[in-house]
Amino acid sequence: MTHQNIKDLEAIVGKNECFSDKAHLSAYCYDATKERKYPECVVFPHNEEEVSAILKYCNTHLIPIIPRGAGSGFTGGSLAVNGGVVLALEKHMNQILEIDMENMVARVQPGVVNMQLQKAVEAVGLFYPPDPASEHYSTLGGNVSENAGGMRAAKYGITKDYVMALRAVLPNGDVIRAGKKTIKDVAGYNIAGILIASEGTLGVITEITLKLLSKPKHRQSAMGIFPSIQSAMNAVYKTMASGVTPVAMEFLDNLSIRAVEEKFNKGLPKDAGAILITEVDGNLQEEIAYQLSKVEEKFRENGAIDFIKANNEQEAADLWFARKNASPSITIYGSKKINEDITVPRAKLPELLERIAAVSKKYGVVIPCFGHTGDGNVHTNVMVDGTNPQELEKGHKAIEEIFEITVELGGTLSGEHGIGLSKAPFMHLAFSQEEMQLFRSIKQAFDPNNILNPGKMGL
Repeated sequence: MTHQNIKDLEAIVGKNECFSDKAHLSAYCYDATKERKYPECVVFPHNEEEVSAILKYCNTHLIPIIPRGAGSGFTGGSLAVNGGVVLALEKHMNQILEIDMENMVARVQPGVVNMQLQKAVEAVGLFYPPDPASEHYSTLGGNVSENAGGMRAAKYGITKDYVMALRAVLPNGDVIRAGKKTIKDVAGYNIAGILIASEGTLGVITEITLKLLSKPKHRQSAMGIFPSIQSAMNAVYKTMASGVTPVAMEFLDNLSIRAVEEKFNKGLPKDAGAILITEVDGNLQEEIAYQLSKVEEKFRENGAIDFIKANNEQEAADLWFARKNASPSITIYGSKKINEDITVPRAKLPELLERIAAVSKKYGVVIPCFGHTGDGNVHTNVMVDGTNPQELEKGHKAIEEIFEITVELGGTLSGEHGIGLSKAPFMHLAFSQEEMQLFRSIKQAFDPNNILNPGKMGL
């Protein structure tokens, strides 16, 4: 970029919203991957009109532009791999525009933090279910761009299940509307569906219309303790097939249990093969009691040693502590965590985890696993010494083999985090040449000059 480019962008947003100094470039050069790719400029648009003008200018001058929310992604999706402009949407475009009680929808700008919307709608008796682990800081624009999930996905689904409509700016500056506030809409192509999970490569989302639900009146959590990972995984899909759909069904394997216990001394069963933590909800206490009795029945049929119910909010928090602190705890096994979020059909979970154990033995690396087994989404964590090149190489080979196993079992490379930079080299494992060419054709149709978040998703 030239000095004149910076001046031209300043003319669009104002001098105090366009920066090329070292401090701003450093602040916006990384995400949760901790990799660093420096932009040449950071711009903070006030509204959709300015976003349109910025994109039109950058498209004309062939300047890469990278949309960014909170920068909390795990795959490098918001990194400026080719320099250019980071379009930071969290500063000004962060308003809840409407909570429509009659139609049970919310209209929001992309910079609204997930938890901000959850609290706002719950205050009026409504409910926005998608709850990524980053809900306290990740933005809804980022959630849509990555199709974020969360612990409640087992029952309520993921972000795509709640997006009714979008407004977006195309790379040439054109503004489009995709979808409607209506429950049914089968007119035209599903452009909103194409933009969801597109990781900022097709357009910049400027407004989101989200479906809301009525908030359940009651909920209760419980924990099952199992002698083996296989028995716990069998209990998952047998429970989900029993007619009861828990809100969440989370698991920790033995390595994760031991790590949490070593770090926090919470009295967890260190010899257990696995634990399952679950939650049910509903509007009647009798409904809660029935669901938990059915879950306990299926857990015990599949070998559960114990079944612990939380009788109040504090007990529930104690049960969930292990799951919510698994990720920071497993650093006891290595300074570098190669973390992936593979997903398979639920019935394949026992085989998946058995084969991951074999990969661990083959490469001599520790691989603690935990995650959202209610929807088949497992967080695999290959732990290595980050200062040892040989260990890093073994770790990356182990991950590639785990991806191959996942695809073989009918699974996918990512259930939550997206592809971005880190998984781009593995796209050929999951998609044929014809499918990849179709992706590239869609990208070309939206962004013929390839200025919008280039270098991502293997495109």
